[in-house]
Amino acid sequence: MTFAAKFRMWSSINSHATFMVATLNTSSKRTTGHVFIAASVDGYIARPDGDIDWLSKYAASGEDTGYDAFMNTVDGLMMGRATFEKVLSFDSWPFKKPVVVLSRTLSQADLRADLGGKVRISSLAPLPLMQALASEGWRRAYVDGGRLIQSFINENLISDIVLTRIPVLLGDGIPLFGPLAADLPLRHVETTTFASGMVQSRYELG
Repeated sequence: MTFAAKFRMWSSINSHATFMVATLNTSSKRTTGHVFIAASVDGYIARPDGDIDWLSKYAASGEDTGYDAFMNTVDGLMMGRATFEKVLSFDSWPFKKPVVVLSRTLSQADLRADLGGKVRISSLAPLPLMQALASEGWRRAYVDGGRLIQSFINENLISDIVLTRIPVLLGDGIPLFGPLAADLPLRHVETTTFASGMVQSRYELG
């Protein structure tokens, strides 16, 4: 599990971040999946209990990671139930774009009243969901949450990954990546370093 809202504090857009996002390919008429995520140097996106307190120091640094610029390129977000429940614990709903929660146990009736029109529940598998979103006009979908990212990668539904490495070792936690049927080559596009020690890289898949 990971949480898209963890970067919402970094709101200013510098020229590099704008360039990184502006160069993404938006010509395809199918819905493509895109990842923007942070992980510890040892590959964890949260502690074993889902806590992301270790990100607070870097959020407070005020450095721009390009999150807002990235969000301007997507039509909406997808997340699993665990990520959704973590976001619900925040003081306010952090997303202006529509959110699709993939869950076989939640229903639309389970949503809070204030989330009407903002969030919908889907029990579809990744590929049928992407096909349904394409028919609705979605071109770029932000895929968030460790397990969800893994399932989308395994179905070849992720076009690129923007990965920000946080300079900390957690030792244990929820991993970003999981088992694959075979090696998956990545094409490195660019890397940016920050004064805080964060290192952000973008990779294209396929």
